[in-house]
Amino acid sequence: MYEVFSEFALLLIISAAAGALATVMRQPMLIAYIAVGIIAGPAVLGLVKTHDQINLLAQVGVAVLLFVVGLKLDLRHIRHIGPVALATGLGQLGFTISFGFVLVMLLGWGPVEALYVAVALTFSSTIIIIKLLSDKYEIDSLHGRIAVGFLIVQDLAVVLAMMAMSAFGQTGEAGALTVIMSIAVRVAAASVLLYFLMRYVLPRLVAVIARSQELLLIFAVAWGTSLAALGEWAGFSKEAGAFLAGFSLASTAYRDAISARLSGIRDFLLLFFFIDLGSKLDLSGLGSSLGPAMVLSLFVLIGNPLIVMAIMGWMGYRKRTGFLAGLTVAQISEFSIIFVAMGISLGHIGDDTLGLTTLVGLVTIALSTYMILYSHRLYELLDPWLGVFERRSPHRETDIDNREQIAGQLDVIVFGLGRYGGRLALGLQQAGLTTLGVDFDPETVRSMNGRGLHSARYGDGTDADFLDHLPLASTSWIISTFPDISSNLGLLNALQNRECSAEVAFVVRAEEDILTLKQAGAPTVLYPIHNAVDHAIEILTDIMRR
Repeated sequence: MYEVFSEFALLLIISAAAGALATVMRQPMLIAYIAVGIIAGPAVLGLVKTHDQINLLAQVGVAVLLFVVGLKLDLRHIRHIGPVALATGLGQLGFTISFGFVLVMLLGWGPVEALYVAVALTFSSTIIIIKLLSDKYEIDSLHGRIAVGFLIVQDLAVVLAMMAMSAFGQTGEAGALTVIMSIAVRVAAASVLLYFLMRYVLPRLVAVIARSQELLLIFAVAWGTSLAALGEWAGFSKEAGAFLAGFSLASTAYRDAISARLSGIRDFLLLFFFIDLGSKLDLSGLGSSLGPAMVLSLFVLIGNPLIVMAIMGWMGYRKRTGFLAGLTVAQISEFSIIFVAMGISLGHIGDDTLGLTTLVGLVTIALSTYMILYSHRLYELLDPWLGVFERRSPHRETDIDNREQIAGQLDVIVFGLGRYGGRLALGLQQAGLTTLGVDFDPETVRSMNGRGLHSARYGDGTDADFLDHLPLASTSWIISTFPDISSNLGLLNALQNRECSAEVAFVVRAEEDILTLKQAGAPTVLYPIHNAVDHAIEILTDIMRR
């Protein structure tokens, strides 16, 4: 037990040091943690010996992550993103398997190996993508919700592929029919159980438990891990079970409170997922697969996003939404490696296929992480060549845009109607100011209209053409609550080019963004944490002096 604890402490120290180095070098944290797993694993130093304990923490972290994602997805979102998520997910699967099979065959591999590798290339890492989107505050955005939707479709495909492999001993139509019937029965039973719980049990139960914040946190973790275990027992996956556990609580009034209290636990436990992933990567014999791996990596990094953009463009989404969503499938998953390893255990393929898949995984996970983190800058560079992926009338996102032109004097325009911006817009309106809210997510615009904001409009605040349709000349104040610095700089530049006479203020989430915006010419920059502390000091000082 002492050795286990010592190894645990050593891994935390190494991870903290690697994370600090990554922060100084402005590199993604998850890349640093995967590197810690590789270095501490058997491939390099061999420090990791308690694989079972680390794997357990990793699995709990994955369950908490998918539980939090389920909390954010309510029935209204499913109604709007369900068709595009299903079409994009199935389209990407079909494209990658078909073209990937042909490509692997052309690289000199046999048909069985080609089929396994082609299927492995279709699986994207749900955990890594959701972590990146959460860190960028884009998990609730339109492209974030669509990405989560087709990632869930991919996870279901993983389950089907695994179940088909487990039923390999059955042959002919009888075996296929058995698998299909088994899946249908399990899905039906899960749907009925989930409906019963959401309709009659959970609302009353959570209302009682929520009287204690500590108990609410314990219940959330217990509920998420329990349904994760139940999902695995029922032949699905832990990820699917944890996601449904969160989804079952998404319609309750306590989902935001649960999500907030779980965020720290989620980030801590996911550290062990990335360490576990890195420590299990087999790096032996990768040199012989270098050439084919580079070709397949380019196929995943470029081909998968292109097919997603093509499908979303055809369905009526803007090129920007398709591009940002498409980048989330530009890597393969840890399940890809597991899938190929199962093929080796069944004697279908050799170890060289696993080496090829592992190398593709390393390359695509590393490069796609940077692509997603810098997605907005990448879009700005490629925007002139992406018009082919957008219809002349992207009706899915312009249905709210076809409103009457806004006329008359406005007191304030609020760009970005997320949690902070939406509350700000409603507060300004309640204070008697004529307020217009703008957001590039049509779901958010619909939600704000439902919450009582008189004027909420769909649009991209960094789009120069869209800004020309706004009454900037007759607006007194413009406030931006965009979460990323690139969007704020884009809006500031567009306003400066139009010689806008309105007062402009930016609300930022990172302290270093204050100096960046000030140097770019922003007159007013607000940092809510500092503002809240100053306000609290003023109130408390006044109370104490009475």
